[in-house]
Amino acid sequence: MNESLTIFYTDDDQEDLEFFKEVVGSFGRHIEVVTQNKPAQLLHALKNPPPSPQIIFLDVNMPLINGFDLLQQIRAHAEFSDIPVVMFSTSRDEHNIAKSRSLGANYYLPKLESFDAFKKSIDHTLKINWSTFSPTAADFAYRN
Repeated sequence: MNESLTIFYTDDDQEDLEFFKEVVGSFGRHIEVVTQNKPAQLLHALKNPPPSPQIIFLDVNMPLINGFDLLQQIRAHAEFSDIPVVMFSTSRDEHNIAKSRSLGANYYLPKLESFDAFKKSIDHTLKINWSTFSPTAADFAYRN
């Protein structure tokens, strides 16, 4: 994993954004979390660096433009095609997982309720070597 890491996380729920930052802050590593609460803010940030993310987390369930639509917009830009995108949702619905994979996401991570479980899942995700990770349907989603 990089000495320093920049994560972009887009979610319409401010509490989820704060919880994510709290969990990532507990790792004791230099990780910058840049949050957006609207899809347009993420697209603007991507097109106007710095900073540039090494990984993007997208909430699936957002109003107006959901995570699937936003993922398609990100993947439509060649300059963002190499940035790993993790779909993030309270849902463990297999249809959502399959749709995320088919639209070009790199991983699917369920939002876990407890701090420790959430921390473990985020830590696992951040330790993935994205340059070599090529998930199959079986290991595309985090399973705890």
